[in-house]
Amino acid sequence: MPRVVHFEIPVDDPDRAVKFYKSLFGWEINKYPGPTDYWLITTGPDGEPGINGALMRREAERDGPSPTAYVCTVDVPSVDEYMTKVTEKGGTVITPKMPIPGVGWFAYCKDTEGNQFGIMQSDPSAA
Repeated sequence: MPRVVHFEIPVDDPDRAVKFYKSLFGWEINKYPGPTDYWLITTGPDGEPGINGALMRREAERDGPSPTAYVCTVDVPSVDEYMTKVTEKGGTVITPKMPIPGVGWFAYCKDTEGNQFGIMQSDPSAA
């Protein structure tokens, strides 16, 4: 079955976005040595579930022909803690914390570039 193997986050201000994601999730982000503005993201160690991705400079206006991104969800130890961190780092929480029964707790957020992402805390007792 096909699986997602890489993600890209379009950004207006790469330095601001790198700072946001590094300080929020502790991701390793490094400028790719190629001819384009591209920053590789390592989200965790090899051998653990998850995927790595990249930041790329948005090529057009946000509401124009720029890429439409997939909404990625990040596994966090505490949705409450990370909702606070998101706002402290310059992002916004766009939905309240909600249960996904039998799975865990979830909220949608936006980064400093206006991109939406999810945060989820595993908790089989969530109801």
